Amino acid sequence: AVYMVEKFSKENISYSVDASEISDLHVINYDVERDLTPLILSNCQYQVVQGGETSQEFDLEKIQQQIRGRLLQGKPKLTVKGIPTLVHRHDRNYERLFMDIKKKMAQVTLPRAAMGTITGQLQSYSDACEALSVIEVVLGFLSTAHEKVEVPLNVYIQKVLQMGDQTASVLKALSSCKLKHTISLWQLLSAHKSEQLLRLKKEPFREISPLYKEDLSPEHAKLLSTFLNHSSLDTFLLELHEMIMLKLKSTWAEDSFKHYWSLRDTLVSYMETKYTDVPVDLHSQFPEEILLSSCVSVWKAAAARKQDRQSK
Repeated sequence: AVYMVEKFSKENISYSVDASEISDLHVINYDVERDLTPLILSNCQYQVVQGGETSQEFDLEKIQQQIRGRLLQGKPKLTVKGIPTLVHRHDRNYERLFMDIKKKMAQVTLPRAAMGTITGQLQSYSDACEALSVIEVVLGFLSTAHEKVEVPLNVYIQKVLQMGDQTASVLKALSSCKLKHTISLWQLLSAHKSEQLLRLKKEPFREISPLYKEDLSPEHAKLLSTFLNHSSLDTFLLELHEMIMLKLKSTWAEDSFKHYWSLRDTLVSYMETKYTDVPVDLHSQFPEEILLSSCVSVWKAAAARKQDRQSK
């Protein structure tokens, strides 16, 4: 893409990087719903034509200019010298990544108040995506570097990763965080992103097998509602979301996580394996009749209940 910009704009792009030295900062990275959809819609004009139908006209030249300015400008040309095997962040094994980081530095959970402040400042889907993208870059570097846990996250992003100019909109939201909070931030922001997708009436779990997406029966929905009425939703939402994303996305998930298992027992076991404190109400009040096959429906119901509470 950078070569194409050089060819058609007649600009001489002298900045180049060997493939063996490539980092996340050099890669053209974008999210369709966060980066492209808003850009395209902002350059679309709607007209009502005869018969009441709506026609659309796109300013293709302006769209091209904005894509070039936002996604391609400043990116280097890549030389073929020393090409390594690259792993896109989307395909990372985050469980292994987290283990590597914990071996190098202690990680702690963000205080509840800090979580509320962060999500309160990242209220749009695009903000949630951008913040999560930044944290995923940080995770990649921390897995291979030895850093001090008390280093402020913003300092690391700006001074070490040199990403300050690209992430100004999220730096304020993350201002209270340190490197020791990075894994907790990933858990928070990945769930927050899914919650924002639900608000937009979109599916957060497209890559999860239908085996785990069964609807709740009326009886089970009633039991779940009773549990949600008397429980703290935050920890439940974060831990269930993380388990779904880390354990159930793989093509071989069913070999290790049978859809007919108890959801409560599976989630409790997952949390205990991480040495995470399990809420008492999850142990004692979550309906044991609900199976892992309905875990996605359960998470969506809990997220909807949280949204209802916040709107009151």
